[in-house]
Formats: sequence, C-alpha cells, structure tokens
Amino acid sequence: MKNREVKTDFVNVTCCEPHRIRTKEILKQVPEMRKLIGKNPYTFFAIIGLVSVQIVMCVLLSSQPWWLILLAAYTIGAFADHALFVMIHECAHRLIFKKPSANRLAGILANMPVIFPSSVAFETYHIKHHSFQGIHELDGDLPNYWEAKLINNFFIGKMIWLLFYPFFQLFRFPRLKEIKPFNKWVVLNWAVQILFVAAVVYFFGGRALGFLMLSFFFSVGLHPLGARWIQEHYLTNGEQETYSYYGPFNKVAFNVGYHNEHHDFPSVPWNRLPQIRKDAPSFYNSLSYHTSWTKLFFRFLFDTEISLFSRVVRTNRGKVLLADESKPDIDLVATK
Repeated sequence: MKNREVKTDFVNVTCCEPHRIRTKEILKQVPEMRKLIGKNPYTFFAIIGLVSVQIVMCVLLSSQPWWLILLAAYTIGAFADHALFVMIHECAHRLIFKKPSANRLAGILANMPVIFPSSVAFETYHIKHHSFQGIHELDGDLPNYWEAKLINNFFIGKMIWLLFYPFFQLFRFPRLKEIKPFNKWVVLNWAVQILFVAAVVYFFGGRALGFLMLSFFFSVGLHPLGARWIQEHYLTNGEQETYSYYGPFNKVAFNVGYHNEHHDFPSVPWNRLPQIRKDAPSFYNSLSYHTSWTKLFFRFLFDTEISLFSRVVRTNRGKVLLADESKPDIDLVATK
C-alpha cells in the first residue's frame, strides 16, 4: 500500500456532536423507544461468572508452561477481560442497580481480574466522553496531540500503540483539567485491587498473575478485540465520527459493538441495544458500520489513510434538548 500524506491535525468541526440530535429525532418518530431505558440487575450474575472464570483459569494455569499460559490468555482470558470491561462500562452508566454505590461496587468487583484499578476512574472520564464528545480538554477517548503525532499512520507505531494502549491512556489524564481524578471510591478501588493481586500471587503464584497480565493486555490491545477502540470513533468512512459493529463478537462482548445505539441511548442496558436498531432501522442502517473486528484490526495497522489523527474534535459545547422538559424519563441521566 502506497504511503499517503502524513496528517498533522485532527478533523476540526464547528457543529455539536450528532447523538443528541439523532436521539431527539428518533424519539419523535418512535416514542416507544423510551420503554427500553432501565436497569438490568441480572448483569451482576454475568460479572460473578466472568470473575469466576478468570480465577479458575488462574488455578488451572498456576503450574503450566508459559506457552500454554500465553495461548490461554490470547484465546480465553482476553475475551473474559474484554467482557469485564463491558461490565465496568455498564456499571459506569448505572445500568445494573438503582443506587450509584451498588453500581460502583459491582464495577470494582468486575475490575478485580483486570489487574489495574480502573473502574471508578473510568466512570468519571467516560461520562465526560458522552457529555462532551470531541472536546479535546474533556474527552479522554481522544489521543493527545503528541500521541497522535508520534504514532500517526505508521505500521510499527500503530502496533506499539495497540500493545501499550492502556499506558497511552494514562498520559491523557493530565490534560482533562476539569475532572477531579481522586476520591474515596478511587482509594477503595485501589485497595481491593492490591488485595486481589496479592491473593493471586500468594495462592496461585507468578504464572497465574502472568496469565491475568497477558489477558489484560490482549483484551485492550494487540488482538482483534483491540479493534473495538478503532471501531467506535476513528474515521474509517468519511467524517462519520461514531460507528457500530454488527458482528459475531457481540455475542461474547455483551453487544458493546452497538456503539451508535449506545451513544444515542446511554441509559439502555446492553441486552436491549439491538432492539434500538430494530425499532429505528432507517436511522442506523443508513450509517456506515463494521462487521468484522479482525478485518478492521488489520486495516488499521496497514492502511496509511487511518492514523491517530483520524478523529473529530470540536470546541462547540452546545447541547441539544432531547425532548420536552416535562418528560424527564428520557433525560438519559447516565450522561449528566
């Protein structure tokens, strides 16, 4: 593939983000969409199951050779950890229990096999991403300028970026000036993680910890699952800034691929996201979408037209009303 001109900036737009506008239009045409908003307490059992799977894997692999640990992390652990990230995401939007504290505790539980304490911080930064999509000083999903310039559209750079994606995310926090990164919940998150990691090492040994570490890095990085981060907001077809994924991995990723649907209705739990597209097909089938994370993974690595600058940024913080203020039930509180 021929090298293309190296990009030097993000795509700057003056319009507000598209999701509130589309939500308003959908609710006009399909008012029964409100019925999908709510909680799914049964998601908590999925968290228990996934945490149990990773602990059982630690037991089974505690004395196995490293090649088998590596294989297990890539084929099993990565999918379990990725699903746990989706569970943390559900907790961040308060889609399991009514009480915010119960959701945070569930998120901390889901965080345990993921090694690094992140569930509480994720809630803080992710909700800002929804409220201020594309605002560089508030949207932690956007790369830093130096990050995008360093990696840009180079194959080796993209591989390194995917491999160490969590660390690149850490360097984004200092620029998000309006966000308070520290509170008592963060302390609890760290304390639980330290105790869990210590228990894994004490009872199952270093190989078990190695399995969890490898599972974590594969689940968010150099793996077809890592294409999820590209799928969601990288410009792969014109200047459409959010994309959904309708492929088989949704079955093991709790429908996290339904990203346009999620941004339009962030208070709808994972199990009802496909129904949004089904009830409003004209809004979603007309958008570009992906059907293969694996294909997108390799396209991102080799296509020089896609770089870390392939993102939309804006300075417009304006909000669009979702509906009549007399109907607060549709004020998608998870984005407030």
